[in-house]
Amino acid sequence: MLNRRHFLKNSLVLSAWAGLAPAPWAWADDEPLLFSAVDDAEGKHCLAGATLRGELAFMTDVPERCHGGTRRPGKREVVMFARRPGRQLHVLDIDAGSTRLSIEAGDGRHFYGHGVFSPDGHYLYATANRFESTVGIIQVFDAARDYALVKEFPLDGIGPHELRLHPDGDTLIVALGGIETHPDYGRAKLNLDSMAPALLLMDRHSGKILARHEPSHHQLSCRHLDVGPDGTVITGYQFQGPEWETLPLIARLDGRADEFKELALPEPLTTSLKQYIASVAISGNGRHAAITAPRGARILIMETHTGKLLRELALEDAAGVVAEGENDFLVSSGRGGLYRLNSTSSTPERLTQLPVHWDNHLTLA
Repeated sequence: MLNRRHFLKNSLVLSAWAGLAPAPWAWADDEPLLFSAVDDAEGKHCLAGATLRGELAFMTDVPERCHGGTRRPGKREVVMFARRPGRQLHVLDIDAGSTRLSIEAGDGRHFYGHGVFSPDGHYLYATANRFESTVGIIQVFDAARDYALVKEFPLDGIGPHELRLHPDGDTLIVALGGIETHPDYGRAKLNLDSMAPALLLMDRHSGKILARHEPSHHQLSCRHLDVGPDGTVITGYQFQGPEWETLPLIARLDGRADEFKELALPEPLTTSLKQYIASVAISGNGRHAAITAPRGARILIMETHTGKLLRELALEDAAGVVAEGENDFLVSSGRGGLYRLNSTSSTPERLTQLPVHWDNHLTLA
């Protein structure tokens, strides 16, 4: 396996044509990095890491487009997942700046682009699909045994997407999108008339579904979410119905009262979001949520405990968002920018502009 110095020296040669050469030894061993799936200027699928100063640390090719990622607790590893209907996850060694391991979803299965670790970093939980039966599943991998698949939990539903671990350490929170897909048909949506999306709470040990909260319309695909330190969940929808309909795109699950409620925004704003929420992040102190809407070129800042909209910020192709510290966020744009903003910001602060297309999620590790 390449060490970080050799990898970066090679990267200087390989990526100089694109103006993306990472600066060798540009980050300290304990410095946090941002990770994301990207497409380069030629459309090649890659995984990239960047410093919080906006410097590209590394970029490595992958065979299929990836989506979200998750950091392994206690280890210098990040796992990135192929988006549907992709079939690989990739384990990145942060210090080497390269892929340590790639794992297949298994026969008859594909990933949905997201996963999360147990608190001790031993087990990895990934959303996946048994595509012949259309059953959505959670796959459980043993990270201590080179990510061997050890079990699968059926979800009694179709199309699980993003998931998070509840602060109790035992409950998985799963956004069930409700959309049937099959690799033979690419990303075609095969069941729009019979969708059954939901927000699920699942015991990560037994696979038992503890709660199921359903959107107000069967075509409100529950896709992305984050959870605060008190268990409050903010989730984002992608509406699969007629373009002229305007429905709520954000919902809140009260972690204390177990109350699920969709949040009303001004109708002109909801219309401008073009039926699509891409990424959700709750601040470290749990007070605010940042929500991206790339089709509407917006970032929304909301008060987590009330669901009140505090402000909307303009950002072309606003893509991934992740919390940084207690009250800051880092945001990517599909047009190549990386930005920092505070929950009180009126304008995102641009850190860098690179000739890449950032995917809709960021991971901080």
